[in-house]
Amino acid sequence: MKPDVTTVGRYFDAMRQALDGLDTYLNDDSSPLYKHDLLGAVVTEYLTRLRGSLRSWEDRVAFADRFNISQAESGFPVFQNVIELENDRRDAKKRLAAIPDDDTIRREMVDFILTKKSFPSALQRTMAERRYLSSVEGGEHFAPLVLPRTVRVSVNPKTKRPYYIVHWGYYDGVANLPMVYVVSLEDSSKEMVEALVGPDGKLARGVEIPLPVEGLLNPTLAHRFDEFCDKNSAYSLTLATIATNMDKDFDTLHPKQVRRFVLGPFYHADITVNGATVDKILKKVSRPEHQWLMTWTLQEIYSQNEQPGKWGLWASQPPRDVYFINTDDLEAVRMGVSAFSRHALVPHEAYQAIYAAGEADSIFAGYEAHIISGNQVLRSI
Repeated sequence: MKPDVTTVGRYFDAMRQALDGLDTYLNDDSSPLYKHDLLGAVVTEYLTRLRGSLRSWEDRVAFADRFNISQAESGFPVFQNVIELENDRRDAKKRLAAIPDDDTIRREMVDFILTKKSFPSALQRTMAERRYLSSVEGGEHFAPLVLPRTVRVSVNPKTKRPYYIVHWGYYDGVANLPMVYVVSLEDSSKEMVEALVGPDGKLARGVEIPLPVEGLLNPTLAHRFDEFCDKNSAYSLTLATIATNMDKDFDTLHPKQVRRFVLGPFYHADITVNGATVDKILKKVSRPEHQWLMTWTLQEIYSQNEQPGKWGLWASQPPRDVYFINTDDLEAVRMGVSAFSRHALVPHEAYQAIYAAGEADSIFAGYEAHIISGNQVLRSI
C-alpha cells in the first residue's frame, strides 16, 4: 500500500518507538537476554540497522512515488523497499555527484520563491533526494543479507576444538520479516585446531583475534559460509533444517546451537489489517503515537549429542550432530525447534484499551507481554 504522508509519518514514529522499547528490554540488566549471553547485544546491532533503514525510507518518501508496507501480514516495509535501499546504497556516490550541494539548492529555492512567488516543489524533492542519498551512503542499514560476523572465540575443553559464536541478519523476501541468526559451532579443521588450541587444550597463548571478525573466523570456509547463510535463512525453513544443512554442508563445522530472532508482525491502527480485534481496539487508543503493538519470536535448537565419525577403507562418515526437538510441544515440533518463546511489546495506553475491552487473555495468549511506559518496560504482564 502507499499511505499518505501523515499516515506514513505516524507509522515511522510508532516503529521507532517500538524499536526503542525493544532495545530497552533487551539491554536491561534484569532481562534474561542480557544476563545469560550476548543475544541482547547482538540483536541491538540489528535494531540500529533497522533504525537506519527507517530514517532513509522516511527521507525517500519525500520524493519517491511509492512506499509499500506489508499491510495484511508482517506490518513491515515490503522486501522491494529493502532491495531498492541496497541498490541506492551502491549508486549513492555517483548520484550525489550529479546533484547540486545543499547550499546551491537552498539558494535556488530562495530565488524561485522570490521570482515565481510560489513554492519550489521540484527543488524540495531534489533536496530530499540529496538528504536520502547522503544517509544511504553513510549509514548502516538492514540489507537483504547482513553478512556473518564472528563475535566470540574459545575452545571446548572436552573436544579440544575451537568454538565460535557467529551471527548474521536476513530480511525475508516472502514473509517481509527481519530476522537475526546466532550460531554456536565448533571447528575441527586441522589448520584451525593447530592455530588456536594450545597444548593445555585452551585457547593458544599469544593468539590475538581482533573481535569482531567479519565473516566466519575460518578463512578457508568463510566465503562458502556466507553463501550458505544467503541460501539457508528463509523464514520458511525450520531451525532443524538449517542446523542439519549446515552440519552436512561443512564436514568440519559442528553447529551446537542455532537461534533465530524473528521481529514482527507489527500492528498499527492506521496501517495493518492483520487481526480485526487488534485493529479495532488500537483505533480506540486516544493518542495516535500509542496505537501500535510489536511482537517477536525467539526460536532455539541445540545438539543433544554428536555421532562419532566413521573412517573405513570403502566409506567414511564425518561426525554428525543429533538435534533435540521438543516432541512434548506440538508447536515446537511444527517449528522444528528445541524451544521457543513469543513476546509482545505494547504501549501502556494501548494495553489499557485491550484490557478494558476484555481481550487481553485472547490477544496475548501464548505471548509474554511487555508494557512500555515512558522509558521503562514492565515484563511478564
